[in-house]
Amino acid sequence: MAATSPTAPGEATKTSSSPAPQLLPGPNRGIPSLKDRIPKLEPRRRKAERQNPVPVPETPTAPPRPDPATLTFAVPTRRILSPKDHQLFLSSPTYALVLSFIFRLSESVIDKPISSVKDADLSPTVKSILAILDETDALCRDSPPDDQSGSRFGNKTFRVFLDKVKQRSLSWHADLLGLPDPAVAAELSAYLTQSFGNRSRIDYGSGHELNFFMWLLCLYQLARLERGDFSALVLRVFTRYLAVMRRVQSTYYLEPAGSHGVWGLDDYQFLPFLFGASQLMHHPFITPRAIHQELTLEEFGAEYMYLGQVAFVNSTKTVKGLRWHSPMLDDISSAKNWGKIEGGMRRMFVNEVLGKLPVMQHFLFGSLIPAAEGMSEPKEPGANGEEEEEEDGEVEVFDDKEGVRHVHQASGWGDCCGIKVPSSIAAAEEMKKRGVGEQLRRIPFD
Repeated sequence: MAATSPTAPGEATKTSSSPAPQLLPGPNRGIPSLKDRIPKLEPRRRKAERQNPVPVPETPTAPPRPDPATLTFAVPTRRILSPKDHQLFLSSPTYALVLSFIFRLSESVIDKPISSVKDADLSPTVKSILAILDETDALCRDSPPDDQSGSRFGNKTFRVFLDKVKQRSLSWHADLLGLPDPAVAAELSAYLTQSFGNRSRIDYGSGHELNFFMWLLCLYQLARLERGDFSALVLRVFTRYLAVMRRVQSTYYLEPAGSHGVWGLDDYQFLPFLFGASQLMHHPFITPRAIHQELTLEEFGAEYMYLGQVAFVNSTKTVKGLRWHSPMLDDISSAKNWGKIEGGMRRMFVNEVLGKLPVMQHFLFGSLIPAAEGMSEPKEPGANGEEEEEEDGEVEVFDDKEGVRHVHQASGWGDCCGIKVPSSIAAAEEMKKRGVGEQLRRIPFD
């Protein structure tokens, strides 16, 4: 028997830091098990997704529709003439009315392609609205622009077109409403004519787009439209309006209302991105990254407004690549899903459209979309309606809520809200005239 070495006094017996491997049972007896010796692999923890501290605006409860018999109809006027007026609007029932209408329209098209609304689904009022837009399109075709020797600023023949729309508008509304009171037609007509752009400035922006929906809201307030019409209003009426506006913009080189358009999304439109994100909310394979895929835009642009608008933006630029001509759209494409984008668009509508004084100072109030109590009266200086502005008219000076001084002329926004800039559509159209429309300039390293 081998002898064991004695342990010195006071010296502890040395033991292994790891337990001896257990032996496997059964036929593999005698083979040590390494199960407890192999380190356990844990999945790498993903970084927590950055959360926007601003909550997604919810759809407010709209005030009840008014009784037309209690209303005094009149031509709408501007009532937001100061930061105080703007704050009164933002806390008024009218603000909730506008927000509820736009958000409910968006909710009505969740997961619905454009083709989901059939002709048989259209109400008589919706059909009449589409007929009005068809006539407006014809008026544009019948009013060709003047030759302005390659200038990329607004073509003054736009005013001829807009005058024709205004002239026809009263008869359109008489047929649409079936009411003998011309004051009702005059109130609605103001919103419709302002939805195609500003006659004095020859520009167009998200405020004019909003006017189109305020026209539809007036029809809803009069019970000519119902909740069941909402998906048709977005997928059939609004898409037809977009097609008309693209013709108008490309025909008359309408300038963006402000030097940055809709804050980098698009030079002119905003709501196609809100409604379009709702359409794609749970799409099985079209992701936000798909806006960079030309084949996806070509195949699905006619069914989904978001993709169709991106394709149109690409077609109107003289450089290639979203990250160069539309960096915000490029940045948004990295969102995890369409729900994130839809929530972001809701925030933008609240903060960058309804929440911006330079946009809302041109908003019109009447009996169906009433001003808040305490707002400036229309008889005060500077409270004239949009259509009453004249070229090089009276200058309006005021400070906004941030203390920024605004100096506005009827013929332009002024440097405070964006300098007068030529239309990007005009640049693309002029390139096409020279036969280089398909040769987009690439930026280095694109």
